[in-house]
Amino acid sequence: MPLLKFHLYEGKSPEQIQTILDVAHDVMVEAFEIHYRDRYQMVHEHKKYQMIMQDTGLGFERTDDFLLIHVFSRKRTQAQITTFYHNLARDLQRKCHIQPHDVMVSIASNEDEDWSFGEGRAQFLTGEL
Repeated sequence: MPLLKFHLYEGKSPEQIQTILDVAHDVMVEAFEIHYRDRYQMVHEHKKYQMIMQDTGLGFERTDDFLLIHVFSRKRTQAQITTFYHNLARDLQRKCHIQPHDVMVSIASNEDEDWSFGEGRAQFLTGEL
């Protein structure tokens, strides 16, 4: 936890996708101060007609490199979140050549009781985590 869902257009190679996942994870470990093995990621590839992502009037010209990352996480501080946004856009541009205007992030916060990592227990509530 956090759980990340990546939505992108079809066409990237497995290596490109793996680099995107690695970059996002490294940035999250640093910004959210989580354990390195706290890694839960899913990729959803879409045909162009299945995903319309505009810019809410900001004037961005989206490209085929557009990436939406939906993050499900325990509550984080404003500083952690803004650091995550900034470093993610920076590192995706540097390492994956994805322009910052093609990176959209949505974070949904939840509580400790909303997570079970297995064994039918809520590990945040039992003290295991």
